[in-house]
Parts: sequence; structure tokens; C-alpha cells
Amino acid sequence: MTDNTEMLKHHVDRRQLQQIIAGLSEGILLIDPVDGIVWANEQALALHAVTALEELGTSPNQYNKRFSLKYRNRHALTDDQYPINRLLSGESFEEVVVEVTKRDETEEDAGWKNVHRLRGFALLASDGQPESYVLVIEDLTERFTAEERFERTFAANPAPAIICRLSDLRYVKVNRGFLEMTGYARDDVIDRSAYEIDVLENAASKDAAIAALREGRTIPQTEAMLRLPGGGTKVVVVAGQPIEIAEDACMLFTFMDMEPRKKAEDALRQSEERFARSFRLTPIPTLLATRDEFRLLDANDAFTAKFGLPQGETVGKRSSEIAIWVSSASRRALEQQINENGHFRNMEIQLRTAHDETLDCLVSAEVVTIQERACVIIVIQDITERKRTEVELIEAMEAVMKDTSWFSRTVIEKLANLRRPNHANAQHGEMSDLTKRELEVLGMMCQGLNDTEIGKALKLKHNTVRNHVARIYVKADVHSRAEAIVWARERGFIGPRVRT
Repeated sequence: MTDNTEMLKHHVDRRQLQQIIAGLSEGILLIDPVDGIVWANEQALALHAVTALEELGTSPNQYNKRFSLKYRNRHALTDDQYPINRLLSGESFEEVVVEVTKRDETEEDAGWKNVHRLRGFALLASDGQPESYVLVIEDLTERFTAEERFERTFAANPAPAIICRLSDLRYVKVNRGFLEMTGYARDDVIDRSAYEIDVLENAASKDAAIAALREGRTIPQTEAMLRLPGGGTKVVVVAGQPIEIAEDACMLFTFMDMEPRKKAEDALRQSEERFARSFRLTPIPTLLATRDEFRLLDANDAFTAKFGLPQGETVGKRSSEIAIWVSSASRRALEQQINENGHFRNMEIQLRTAHDETLDCLVSAEVVTIQERACVIIVIQDITERKRTEVELIEAMEAVMKDTSWFSRTVIEKLANLRRPNHANAQHGEMSDLTKRELEVLGMMCQGLNDTEIGKALKLKHNTVRNHVARIYVKADVHSRAEAIVWARERGFIGPRVRT
């Protein structure tokens, strides 16, 4: 009678225990020393992807045959290492993490895998002997799946990275990007301390960064220097982000290699220095301006000397504000050529110096990029002396022609064509395009008069005469006095004889 009473009490106690633990979020298995697995709550069944205790296995042998358990290092558990067998042998344990799969997978179970954290202990009777055993199962699948994804991403990420455990400031993970950037081997880094491989060496705000590291706070981007295994150093930008790895507080350091950027900056600086020296020392007047506004950025010494304009009167101003243009139409034509073509060569333009001297110039321009900004280099060649020599040559020829019949017009034409060999067959304007005043000026040019003599004869200012001459050049499509005279004589125009 007493034995029956004790058995009934035992069953009542077990039912009460089952009612208490049935709704827990952890999986619970009750194991009897004689009867094996006698009960499992719904969470324990779900964690094994079964719906009934029979599918789980009611004995340790059945459970072992249906489920394969491996440690996180991929080593399979032997039968005596299975948690149920360890409990039945009288062993209690905590924090055992295993990977669980089914041995006989159905099509529905293909690829099924869970990660369990197990805790096992005995329920003791009043006499201190184990009455039954409890296996508590906690689901870590989602966490370890996330960690596996992180591991794969971390390893494959080409951006250099390293992970330091905050409890002892030792490195626990390193990716290929960091190893390739520094030349370290993996074994040279793992378990080394942050003092041995100092990723914050020579950082601009090292004290603040170290304080953030010790407190597990974000470390903002800062430039630092890494010592390399071969004895050299590498400049990097490093940042730290607190993360948790296997429940350990860690710091994820990411790096950006500054060496390629430093080399590019050095090469760019050297290139710009060479350009600056060449720009400054070239003997030809040269300007540097922005392309969008034609605002002057610099003028070399040759320009300052030729035009007498100090940099204070040119740099920072737009081209229209610089007092070198005889004709605003010429300036607009120059800017139009740059906007449409990005360059031009040998445009003949008259420019004015600070001393009010008019210069005949050949202007060339090219668009360039300087410090990621579109700019224009403008080169000015003074041809005033050359044109004056041409005028003197024509005057000398005219003087000879007055007294020598053998110095024919053909000789003059050939000399003129030497100045423009590529324009022998070009189409020119007609006499009807010239105004009455331009015809008078052209006629006096044909008679050998220079600009000063033409001004006296027509009672015009010297600059007015030059403007008439310039318009004659444009309409006749010629570039020199000799060409203009040949152009007129080809059309039977020699002008009236004029006394000076």
C-alpha cells in the first residue's frame, strides 16, 4: 500500500512539473533513469522539427539514431558525448552548444539544421538520489546564422578590417583585405594584442580614440599609421564600430589605404609645380583663366612686362574688365571660339598696353583641367615688329617700282604669297565691300604711304587709320599690308597719287 502511494505521489509531482514548464520558451526534455525520454514540451519538439515524442525518440539510442549532433568546430559527438547519455551517467553541464541535423532526411527536411545551447541537471528525490533528469534546450539558430553570414561577409569584403575583443584587447578576427594591405599572415594577427599591432599609432586624436576603445564607443574616422611586418609603415584612415561576436563585446576596425591617394596627390602636386614653373618662366605672355566666366586666375611675368599691367589689375577680374582690348568684338570672338571648340590657334587680334600702345598679336588658347576645374590657357605672341618690317619692305618695293620697270608686280605677288602659301586659291572679298573711307585708305596703302602719312593726308587720328586698316584686312581676308596691296592690284585698284 505504501509503494502504491509513493508511486501515485511521484506521478502527481511529475504532472505538476510538466504543467509548470510546458509554456516555457526553452525546450524541455524530462528523462527517467529507467524509462528514458518520458516527456517533451512543444518547444522541444519544434526545435527538433517533430510533432510527437515518438518522432523524437523515447530512448537515448533512438534519439542518437535519428539526430546527428556536432560541436561548433564541426566535430561529431560520440554516443557517450550526447547530452542525454551524459545526464544518465550522472553528469551535469552548462553551456554546451551543438549543431543538430537529422540523419535520415526526408525531402521535406532537406537542409534542416538548428543550433542548440544545452543545459542538463538532475532532479533529486528526498533521499538525495536522482529521480529524473532535465535537459533545457535554447534555440541559437538565428543568432549563429547571422554570425555565419557576418563571417562570410567579413571574410569576403575587400575593405581591410580587423576585430578586437574588448575584454583583453586581443584580435579575434582578420579578413583578407587587411592581410593583403599590410603583408601580415593570419597567425601573425590572431590573438595578438592591440599594443603589439597598434592600429591607432600616430592618430590625430589618439587619446580620445583609445578612451572610446576601452569604453566600447564608436571611434570616428582618423588618419593613423600602421607598422608593417617588413619594417615599413603605411598611412591609413581607420574607424571603429562596436559589435558583439559570440556574446563578446568587440570593436570592428575598418581601414582605407591612403597610399594610392598619397601617391596620386604627390604626382599631381609635382605636375602642378612643373606647370607653375613653366607658366611663370615662359618668355611669351600667357594668361590662365576660368572657362565658365573667363575670370583671370594668373598672368605670367612676360605678360606683366609686355602690357605693363600688374597682377593686382588683372587677377580675379573677368576678361571684359581687363583694359587690353582694342575691340570688344575681338574679345567676344575669342570667347566664342573657346566655348564652341575648346581651342583655337593664331587668331590675329590687336591689343592695347597700359601705355596706350596698340600691338598686333597672334593669340592661341586651349582648355585644360587644373585641380579638377576647367581652365583656359591663353598665349599671346606680339607680331607688331614683324608687321612693321613687312610694311617697310612694301614701302621699299614701292620706291623701287617708281623708277624701275623690271621690278614687276609679279615679284610682289610672289613675295606676298610666301606669307600665306595655304591661301593661294582662297576666295577673297570684293572692292564693293569697302566703304568710301576704306577705299581711300587702301589707295594710299597702294601708293606706299604708312599709317602716319595716311592720317595726315586724311586728317585722321593714328588709331582711326589702324582701325580702317584692320577692317580692310577682314573684308579682304588678308593678314598683312603686302597681301592687301596685292589683293587691290589684282583687282586693278592702285589708288590716286598723293603728295605727302
